[in-house]
Amino acid sequence: MATMDELRASVRRSFPELDVIEDDDLRDKVVEAWAFALSQTEFTAIEQIRGSGNPTTPRLKQGTQTEHLRGVARIALAMADSLEQVVGPAGINHDLLVACALCHDVGKPFEFSPRNQARWQADPAAVGYPSIRHPPYGVYVALTVGLPEAVAHTAGAHSGEGERVERSLENTIVHLADHAFWTILGRAGALTEAD
Repeated sequence: MATMDELRASVRRSFPELDVIEDDDLRDKVVEAWAFALSQTEFTAIEQIRGSGNPTTPRLKQGTQTEHLRGVARIALAMADSLEQVVGPAGINHDLLVACALCHDVGKPFEFSPRNQARWQADPAAVGYPSIRHPPYGVYVALTVGLPEAVAHTAGAHSGEGERVERSLENTIVHLADHAFWTILGRAGALTEAD
């Protein structure tokens, strides 16, 4: 079993985009969120988590959850930067945007855990299948480590659960970047068939 320090080091290696976050406290809390999420499962690195939107949806032919998270962060930043170059400042908090993008799927270690998947599939009547999807579990992780409410909101409302709330500015960008990531790579033939 990996120590929390080993998990933190693993997260830092996975995300060079952390360097874009100027706020030291926010950057450290992004690392802490992922280290905590990993510590609750058998995963010791984000690279061990399959690169897919959900446990049974098409996955990246090449890459893992790390490439997805990094891709969404870069797409989100590019969208914000491009828009602001054309129309001027739009009130986007770039530190918060990167934190939201890197943490939007922080609940996936729990939902994608092979132990949890096996347990839930063995008896869906007991606690459901899945018991808790990654968006609400991501809210739990984000709030547990003290990330801003805006990051917890993005973790919880970037996906289908977000259709029932009004998304924040940064969450709107992450939601669109997340959707673009899977849609574009699907069209490019970079995803496998669904499991």
